[in-house]
Amino acid sequence: MFFNSLHFAIFLPIVFILYWTIASKSKKHQNYILIFASYYFYSCWDFKFLFLLIFSTFLCYFLAIQIENSKTLSARKFWLWLCVSMNLGFLGIFKYYNFFATSFSELLQSVGLNSSPLLLKVILPVGISFYTFHGLSYIIDIYYKRIETEKNFVDYSLFVSYFPLLVAGPIERATHLLPQLKEKRKFNFEKAKEGIYQIIWGLVKKVVIADSCANYANAIFDNYNSMNSLSLILGAVYFAFQIYGDFSGYSDIALGTSKLFGIDLLKNFNYPYFSRDIAEFWRKWHISLTTWFRDYLYIPLGGSKGSKWFKVRNTFLIFLVSGFWHGANWTFIAWGLINALYFIPLLLLKRNRKNVEDFNLGFNFSSLQIIFNILLTFIITCFAWIFFRAKTIQDAFQYIRRLFENGIFSEQYFSIQRYNHELLTLLLVFVLVEWNNRTRNEPISGKYSWVKLSLCLAAILALGVFSDYKEFIYFQF
Repeated sequence: MFFNSLHFAIFLPIVFILYWTIASKSKKHQNYILIFASYYFYSCWDFKFLFLLIFSTFLCYFLAIQIENSKTLSARKFWLWLCVSMNLGFLGIFKYYNFFATSFSELLQSVGLNSSPLLLKVILPVGISFYTFHGLSYIIDIYYKRIETEKNFVDYSLFVSYFPLLVAGPIERATHLLPQLKEKRKFNFEKAKEGIYQIIWGLVKKVVIADSCANYANAIFDNYNSMNSLSLILGAVYFAFQIYGDFSGYSDIALGTSKLFGIDLLKNFNYPYFSRDIAEFWRKWHISLTTWFRDYLYIPLGGSKGSKWFKVRNTFLIFLVSGFWHGANWTFIAWGLINALYFIPLLLLKRNRKNVEDFNLGFNFSSLQIIFNILLTFIITCFAWIFFRAKTIQDAFQYIRRLFENGIFSEQYFSIQRYNHELLTLLLVFVLVEWNNRTRNEPISGKYSWVKLSLCLAAILALGVFSDYKEFIYFQF
């Protein structure tokens, strides 16, 4: 069930009405409605994988209790590592087994040894990376005694499987979400209205921006050998806006949907394409994953303490793991490595925390410097996205090679029977709107909200009817 589907448009109002009518009397009833809705939502992809989600939930729930009840440190460590290894084991089997088996077979063949790897013929359970990380953050927090175990199984199950964030985040923390699930929610009209506005703006990002860019990006990346330099540059730009509109659009819909039920989720994007360096970009892109790796991997490894070698080592590990988290392909590892290479100079020069304050532009030299830094950060980000989007490492290098060697910058007519004009105009308008919205809490609310709402709905209906690209990119992770 996709957020941008008719199925969800029917499902959400039904859950909303049941939640605020027959279930409004108590927290328990509200949570029962949400847990049943969440399991139904997940089973719509593949009912069989619902049992994997439930098993993962049981595993973390009971082993967390074992950790808390353990009398010795060695016992606590045993239950922790049992839970971590089993969760990562399932993730590894479903997501990475075929990758490792194929890579090892290719390595053997490169030295003249024949190999026929045994591959698993299973599809990747949707959202497995996200709900696995929900459970791991909870179990690690229990181990370090940051929180107490949740004894109510329904409340904990809802924390793991809450349907707005189940398949593509944000990756929630028990310290933030569980306390909200422990209290009865009261209907707040203003909060619900904010949620609806945020859902609509998320649909604009997905249907109007991401899906429109997907048509062009796919036409260019799938036929890069026949594209000239200008088209290849635009292909990287189009994919940059596709993945931003797709993923931040999903996050907006998730946050807006959750507000309808009186529950706040973590903000996952903060206008990352207006970042002045790559460190600021990673503080604003997929915030819940970045902070997860920071708190549960980077800091335990020593963080930025110690020698320069330890700082560099930890940074490379974080970015490589982040790349590998996104998918079982060498392209994602290369993407993580490139971002690490971008980040290391800032770290060594102690400039990675330079751009943490908000900024305003004026008619002065410093504003020109800010604009230059934003454009430079966007350009190097687009370059890295080429590896993220390419099917193979070879395709990525061939794409980049042709980009620099072709040298033709005339506009091309694509197989989708369009030029670039309409999309570039749309992206320019979108960038201006995003720039205006970066200092606002809600993109649509405020002055002339009904006019903006009408324009958004018209754009969604106009472009959504003709869109064949329905899936969200991050569902594959």
